[in-house]
Amino acid sequence: MTTLPLERPHARARAERRERVLLAPITVTPSKPLTPSHLKGLLWTDVMYRATRELADVTFRSSQTTYHPTEQTLGFWEFLDRTHGDREYAECSEEEIGELYVAFRAEGTRAPAEALRPYADAVEHGWVHPASRRVLGLWSGHYADLGLHDPGLLAHQPPGLGLDETIAWLSALGLCVDLRAVGGPVHLDTTRFGLPLRQIVTADGRPNYLACALRELMPLTADFDEVVLLYDRELDPDHQQLAHVLALLGPRVRRAPIGRVPIDGAVRSARHGGWQDNHAGALLASARAGYAEPVVRLGMRLYFIATLGPGQAQSFDPALVRQCLKRAERLLAAAADTDPSDDLAERLARHRKDHVYVDPYRLTSSLLGRRGPVPGHDLLSAVFL
Repeated sequence: MTTLPLERPHARARAERRERVLLAPITVTPSKPLTPSHLKGLLWTDVMYRATRELADVTFRSSQTTYHPTEQTLGFWEFLDRTHGDREYAECSEEEIGELYVAFRAEGTRAPAEALRPYADAVEHGWVHPASRRVLGLWSGHYADLGLHDPGLLAHQPPGLGLDETIAWLSALGLCVDLRAVGGPVHLDTTRFGLPLRQIVTADGRPNYLACALRELMPLTADFDEVVLLYDRELDPDHQQLAHVLALLGPRVRRAPIGRVPIDGAVRSARHGGWQDNHAGALLASARAGYAEPVVRLGMRLYFIATLGPGQAQSFDPALVRQCLKRAERLLAAAADTDPSDDLAERLARHRKDHVYVDPYRLTSSLLGRRGPVPGHDLLSAVFL
């Protein structure tokens, strides 16, 4: 009689528990309307989150508080107070506040560090400028209309580490060149991985987006098996560096870059405006005028994920948005009469590779296959509506 080796207890425990995944998407500065590029990233992340949580324990971490200390945000607030005084923002539209942001970027001047320091101190205690608070409130409405998971747009969610603590931890890992003692900046040093030095704090103490991300994610990652970084492709160099740092702390780190959406063939930054008629509020108003809420939610995901894909070769096209809304209407009608024979988790797991998370593009594109099975209402309800 052959005696089989006993399975090790810790291996069995790993097999029995669901893996833990941290989704960490890039945030959008609350200073303007949500553009097609922003919508693409938000919808992509939402489908990943809702599909993956059927298979794993998923934490969606996206804290506006963490990234308020960047100069991009604090500089805008200082500009508003310096040029518009005590203006009331509670009734302003996103477009009106967005135009103020365009004016701020066009000014081209950089506020001195001492002018921004009171704003940075106030952020640590939960304060948000009224203009950005107004924008976040309007975004909350768009999130609700689109069925997006709200990770706490209006919540005070400070990062787990202070800036000094983060720099100390990086130094202990041998990943930091700290020149503050001689009046210089702080650099992230990932040269051991073949990457260049990257300044993360200026000589006068201003942290950039990467410094804020390290404050946020370094204390979190040890609790997860997989960390997924979602961001637009233009930020890939910083996220390569971020991924190397986080991987040293234990988890598997996956990078999921997403291309922006060109407008009339050109990829433009929102700092230059140009969002008229193409921003989230306008798109939703147009779609909701002709279609029910479930159709709008599914149709927007079909367009921004499956039709546009992960790259940025295709310009925004309202005609294709309308086609996707019509397709969503047909899919929802067909799904009402569908009773899938296999488990939802099994169907979702087909859209993974060597990672735990479900690939939004593969999953959403599968809904458009003309010869494939009609997606069940359980799938649409759990992930797309």
